[in-house]
Amino acid sequence: MMGEMYQAQRISRSEFVPIRNLNYHVRVWGEPQADRAPLVLVHGWMDVAASYQFLVDAFTEAFTQAKAGARHIIAPDWRGFGLTTAAPVDNYWLADYMADLDFLLDHYSPGKPVDLVGHSLGGNVVMQYAGVRPARIRRLVNLEGFGMPVGKASQAPKRLAKWMDELKTLNQGGMSLKTYTSADGVAQRLMKTNPRLARDGAGRGRAAWLSHHWAVQKEAPDGQGPWEILGDVAHKISGPNVSHVDEVLALYAAITAPTLFVGATDDSIAGWHGSRFTLAEFHERLKSVPQVTAVVIPDSGHMLHHDQPQALAKLIEDFLA
Repeated sequence: MMGEMYQAQRISRSEFVPIRNLNYHVRVWGEPQADRAPLVLVHGWMDVAASYQFLVDAFTEAFTQAKAGARHIIAPDWRGFGLTTAAPVDNYWLADYMADLDFLLDHYSPGKPVDLVGHSLGGNVVMQYAGVRPARIRRLVNLEGFGMPVGKASQAPKRLAKWMDELKTLNQGGMSLKTYTSADGVAQRLMKTNPRLARDGAGRGRAAWLSHHWAVQKEAPDGQGPWEILGDVAHKISGPNVSHVDEVLALYAAITAPTLFVGATDDSIAGWHGSRFTLAEFHERLKSVPQVTAVVIPDSGHMLHHDQPQALAKLIEDFLA
């Protein structure tokens, strides 16, 4: 049984920004402040900017308000997710997300460093971006963005063959994302992925609210069209490139902003990679960041901004202050 649908407390507005031949959708709260850095929130794989609504609502009034008005908070839908138009491509690259972020910061904060938060895929993006453009970041927060296992040259033949085979499957119409008969079905999917949302009425209410932003109902003559996830199926294509850890460490070492890594009590890496890449290995990599603090939020999973928005909001507020 679903809980009462979550009611957003701080209402965002939608803006569309032309970025690299795409029409980028950005959720915006508040207005630019002369004396405060904008807060930029970037989401993870198969997610949307609206996922940050619970976190934004959990921030205190002291954090979000300024003399001139509400703090400027910016959360884009990555290319091919949410309401941002899908790129005219059949696979996606990490470097493109970094370039998109660079263009977005040119638009929203051309002369001022930002406070930058990224979750999962977004955490990987912001960590590498902060090494490429260190002067653009005042404070950096990585939420469960671990990177990838070490790539092995010996795996190149199979890896590239898999990539090309998947591209053929996609282009022949053989790859799709699951559809749902109702928004409730979408919410059930969100709770299956993150069982913590199903534990109480508040979590179920967040899942019900997010289902209307994570998916959209397709038009149909009878008004009963399927609900489709707002994500380009091409995101499912495996990447052909290996992870060059020496490059990652060089980017980490170039970060100048104070950095906060926020982890969950659940070990997501073990579930994804088994023994190929461990949490201990990631924390060893994290030592390359010059100024880094690592914390864990109790009773949280990978989607910690859904599980524990109040605890996460306090951590971020204290760190940015």
